Amino acid sequence: MRWEEWSPLYQAIIDEFGYSRQMDARAASILDSLLVNKRICDEGCLSRHIFREVTVCGAASNLQAHLDEFGIVGSSIAADNATSVMVANGLLPDVIVTDLDGNVGEQILANAEGSVVVVHGHGDNIPALKEYVPHFAGLIAGTTQGREIGAVSNYGGFTDGDRAVSLARHFGASRLRLLGFDFEDPAPKPGREIGVKRRKLAWARKLIFDHNPDNVELWIPDPSK
Repeated sequence: MRWEEWSPLYQAIIDEFGYSRQMDARAASILDSLLVNKRICDEGCLSRHIFREVTVCGAASNLQAHLDEFGIVGSSIAADNATSVMVANGLLPDVIVTDLDGNVGEQILANAEGSVVVVHGHGDNIPALKEYVPHFAGLIAGTTQGREIGAVSNYGGFTDGDRAVSLARHFGASRLRLLGFDFEDPAPKPGREIGVKRRKLAWARKLIFDHNPDNVELWIPDPSK
Protein backbone atom coordinates (compact mmCIF):
# COMPACT_ATOMS: atom_id res chain seq x y z
CA MET A 1 0.00 0.00 0.00
CA ARG A 2 1.43 3.38 -0.99
CA TRP A 3 1.69 6.21 1.56
CA GLU A 4 -0.81 8.30 -0.40
CA GLU A 5 -3.42 5.57 0.10
CA TRP A 6 -2.44 4.71 3.66
CA SER A 7 -2.14 8.26 5.04
CA PRO A 8 -5.89 9.06 5.28
CA LEU A 9 -6.56 5.65 6.84
CA TYR A 10 -3.76 6.27 9.33
CA GLN A 11 -5.25 9.68 10.19
CA ALA A 12 -8.66 8.09 10.78
CA ILE A 13 -7.09 5.49 13.10
CA ILE A 14 -5.25 8.22 15.02
CA ASP A 15 -8.47 10.18 15.37
CA GLU A 16 -10.40 7.18 16.68
CA PHE A 17 -7.84 5.79 19.10
CA GLY A 18 -6.02 8.95 20.13
CA TYR A 19 -2.57 7.82 19.02
CA SER A 20 0.29 10.26 18.57
CA ARG A 21 2.03 10.76 15.24
CA GLN A 22 5.03 12.09 17.14
CA MET A 23 5.30 8.95 19.29
CA ASP A 24 4.90 6.70 16.25
CA ALA A 25 7.71 8.63 14.55
CA ARG A 26 9.88 8.29 17.66
CA ALA A 27 9.25 4.54 17.73
CA ALA A 28 10.21 4.26 14.06
CA SER A 29 13.42 6.18 14.69
CA ILE A 30 14.32 4.01 17.69
CA LEU A 31 13.57 0.84 15.72
CA ASP A 32 15.76 2.07 12.87
CA SER A 33 18.64 2.62 15.30
CA LEU A 34 18.15 -0.86 16.78
CA LEU A 35 18.39 -2.42 13.31
CA VAL A 36 21.93 -1.15 12.77
CA ASN A 37 24.27 -4.12 12.27
CA LYS A 38 21.31 -6.51 12.09
CA ARG A 39 20.74 -8.99 9.24
CA ILE A 40 18.29 -6.76 7.37
CA CYS A 41 15.76 -8.46 5.10
CA ASP A 42 15.22 -5.78 2.45
CA GLU A 43 12.51 -5.77 -0.21
CA GLY A 44 14.43 -8.18 -2.42
CA CYS A 45 14.80 -10.54 0.52
CA LEU A 46 11.12 -10.29 1.51
CA SER A 47 10.01 -10.95 -2.06
CA ARG A 48 11.92 -14.25 -1.97
CA HIS A 49 10.05 -15.33 1.16
CA ILE A 50 6.55 -14.28 0.07
CA PHE A 51 5.14 -16.35 -2.80
CA ARG A 52 2.20 -15.80 -5.15
CA GLU A 53 0.06 -17.94 -2.85
CA VAL A 54 0.28 -17.10 0.84
CA THR A 55 -1.31 -18.57 3.94
CA VAL A 56 -1.69 -15.91 6.61
CA CYS A 57 -2.16 -17.32 10.11
CA GLY A 58 -3.91 -15.17 12.67
CA ALA A 59 -3.77 -15.75 16.42
CA ALA A 60 -7.47 -16.47 17.01
CA SER A 61 -8.51 -19.56 18.99
CA ASN A 62 -9.65 -21.31 15.79
CA LEU A 63 -6.14 -21.44 14.30
CA GLN A 64 -5.41 -24.98 15.49
CA ALA A 65 -8.64 -26.31 13.98
CA HIS A 66 -7.92 -24.51 10.71
CA LEU A 67 -4.38 -25.89 10.55
CA ASP A 68 -5.68 -29.41 11.22
CA GLU A 69 -8.27 -29.18 8.46
CA PHE A 70 -6.66 -27.00 5.82
CA GLY A 71 -2.90 -26.87 6.43
CA ILE A 72 -0.46 -24.44 4.84
CA VAL A 73 -0.37 -23.76 1.10
CA GLY A 74 2.36 -21.58 -0.43
CA SER A 75 4.46 -19.44 1.87
CA SER A 76 3.27 -18.72 5.39
CA ILE A 77 3.03 -15.51 7.39
CA ALA A 78 2.33 -15.75 11.11
CA ALA A 79 0.73 -12.84 12.94
CA ASP A 80 2.36 -12.55 16.36
CA ASN A 81 1.17 -15.40 18.64
CA ALA A 82 0.20 -17.55 15.67
CA THR A 83 3.91 -18.33 15.64
CA SER A 84 3.60 -20.42 18.81
CA VAL A 85 0.72 -22.49 17.42
CA MET A 86 2.53 -23.10 14.14
CA VAL A 87 5.77 -24.11 15.85
CA ALA A 88 3.85 -26.49 18.13
CA ASN A 89 2.59 -28.15 14.93
CA GLY A 90 6.08 -28.49 13.50
CA LEU A 91 5.58 -25.55 11.12
CA LEU A 92 8.21 -22.83 10.83
CA PRO A 93 6.66 -19.62 9.46
CA ASP A 94 8.38 -18.09 6.45
CA VAL A 95 7.62 -14.65 7.88
CA ILE A 96 6.49 -13.44 11.31
CA VAL A 97 4.72 -10.09 11.68
CA THR A 98 4.79 -8.80 15.25
CA ASP A 99 4.59 -5.71 17.43
CA LEU A 100 6.13 -7.71 20.28
CA ASP A 101 3.13 -8.00 22.60
CA GLY A 102 2.85 -11.80 22.40
CA ASN A 103 5.15 -14.74 23.09
CA VAL A 104 8.28 -13.02 21.83
CA GLY A 105 10.54 -15.82 23.05
CA GLU A 106 9.01 -18.22 20.51
CA GLN A 107 9.45 -15.59 17.80
CA ILE A 108 13.13 -15.11 18.66
CA LEU A 109 13.68 -18.87 18.45
CA ALA A 110 11.80 -19.15 15.15
CA ASN A 111 13.83 -16.25 13.77
CA ALA A 112 17.05 -18.04 14.70
CA GLU A 113 15.72 -21.14 12.89
CA GLY A 114 15.02 -19.22 9.66
CA SER A 115 11.79 -17.23 9.93
CA VAL A 116 12.05 -13.62 8.77
CA VAL A 117 10.69 -11.39 11.52
CA VAL A 118 8.99 -8.12 10.56
CA VAL A 119 8.95 -5.98 13.70
CA HIS A 120 6.46 -3.14 13.89
CA GLY A 121 7.23 -0.04 15.91
CA HIS A 122 4.51 2.25 17.24
CA GLY A 123 4.18 4.74 20.06
CA ASP A 124 2.97 2.18 22.60
CA ASN A 125 5.70 -0.45 22.22
CA ILE A 126 8.97 1.48 22.51
CA PRO A 127 10.02 -0.37 25.70
CA ALA A 128 9.39 -3.72 23.97
CA LEU A 129 11.44 -2.63 20.96
CA LYS A 130 14.39 -1.79 23.18
CA GLU A 131 14.06 -5.03 25.15
CA TYR A 132 13.54 -7.57 22.37
CA VAL A 133 14.94 -6.34 19.04
CA PRO A 134 18.57 -6.87 20.15
CA HIS A 135 17.79 -10.59 20.67
CA PHE A 136 16.71 -11.34 17.10
CA ALA A 137 19.69 -13.03 15.43
CA GLY A 138 18.13 -13.95 12.09
CA LEU A 139 16.77 -11.96 9.17
CA ILE A 140 14.77 -8.95 10.31
CA ALA A 141 12.79 -6.06 8.81
CA GLY A 142 11.18 -3.04 10.46
CA THR A 143 7.83 -1.37 9.80
CA THR A 144 5.98 1.71 10.98
CA GLN A 145 2.46 3.04 10.58
CA GLY A 146 3.87 6.52 9.98
CA ARG A 147 6.50 7.89 7.66
CA GLU A 148 9.29 5.56 6.61
CA ILE A 149 12.77 6.17 7.95
CA GLY A 150 16.03 4.40 7.17
CA ALA A 151 15.52 0.63 7.31
CA VAL A 152 11.94 1.00 8.60
CA SER A 153 9.27 0.68 5.91
CA ASN A 154 5.50 1.15 5.72
CA TYR A 155 3.47 -1.42 3.79
CA GLY A 156 0.17 -0.41 5.37
CA GLY A 157 -1.83 -2.16 8.05
CA PHE A 158 -2.84 -1.61 11.65
CA THR A 159 -3.11 -4.88 13.58
CA ASP A 160 -0.67 -7.76 13.17
CA GLY A 161 -3.19 -9.74 11.13
CA ASP A 162 -4.16 -7.13 8.58
CA ARG A 163 -0.56 -5.89 8.44
CA ALA A 164 0.45 -9.43 7.41
CA VAL A 165 -2.17 -9.34 4.66
CA SER A 166 -0.97 -5.92 3.50
CA LEU A 167 2.63 -7.17 3.44
CA ALA A 168 1.67 -10.16 1.28
CA ARG A 169 -0.23 -7.92 -1.11
CA HIS A 170 2.66 -5.51 -1.40
CA PHE A 171 4.94 -8.31 -2.51
CA GLY A 172 2.57 -9.60 -5.16
CA ALA A 173 0.54 -12.39 -3.57
CA SER A 174 -2.26 -13.35 -5.96
CA ARG A 175 -4.10 -15.64 -3.54
CA LEU A 176 -4.35 -15.14 0.19
CA ARG A 177 -5.65 -17.88 2.47
CA LEU A 178 -6.57 -16.67 5.96
CA LEU A 179 -6.51 -19.16 8.85
CA GLY A 180 -7.05 -18.33 12.50
CA PHE A 181 -8.95 -15.07 11.97
CA ASP A 182 -11.95 -14.16 14.15
CA PHE A 183 -13.23 -10.61 13.82
CA GLU A 184 -16.11 -11.05 16.30
CA ASP A 185 -14.72 -12.77 19.40
CA PRO A 186 -11.22 -11.54 20.25
CA ALA A 187 -9.11 -13.38 22.80
CA PRO A 188 -8.60 -11.15 25.86
CA LYS A 189 -5.09 -10.08 26.86
CA PRO A 190 -4.12 -9.10 30.41
CA GLY A 191 -4.44 -5.36 30.94
CA ARG A 192 -6.18 -4.80 27.59
CA GLU A 193 -9.77 -3.60 27.18
CA ILE A 194 -11.81 -6.06 25.15
CA GLY A 195 -13.86 -3.19 23.68
CA VAL A 196 -10.73 -1.59 22.25
CA LYS A 197 -9.69 -4.95 20.79
CA ARG A 198 -13.07 -5.28 19.06
CA ARG A 199 -12.66 -1.82 17.53
CA LYS A 200 -9.20 -2.77 16.31
CA LEU A 201 -10.59 -5.94 14.73
CA ALA A 202 -13.27 -3.87 13.01
CA TRP A 203 -10.46 -1.87 11.43
CA ALA A 204 -8.62 -5.08 10.54
CA ARG A 205 -11.70 -6.36 8.72
CA LYS A 206 -12.06 -3.06 6.88
CA LEU A 207 -8.41 -2.96 5.82
CA ILE A 208 -8.48 -6.56 4.63
CA PHE A 209 -11.77 -6.58 2.76
CA ASP A 210 -12.43 -2.97 1.72
CA HIS A 211 -8.95 -2.54 0.22
CA ASN A 212 -8.75 -5.84 -1.62
CA PRO A 213 -7.12 -5.52 -5.06
CA ASP A 214 -8.99 -7.24 -7.86
CA ASN A 215 -6.14 -9.69 -8.45
CA VAL A 216 -6.16 -11.02 -4.87
CA GLU A 217 -8.46 -13.81 -3.74
CA LEU A 218 -9.09 -13.87 -0.02
CA TRP A 219 -10.08 -17.31 1.23
CA ILE A 220 -11.31 -17.92 4.77
CA PRO A 221 -12.59 -21.35 5.90
CA ASP A 222 -16.34 -21.54 6.42
CA PRO A 223 -16.80 -21.83 10.21
CA SER A 224 -20.19 -23.56 9.74
CA LYS A 225 -18.57 -26.59 8.11
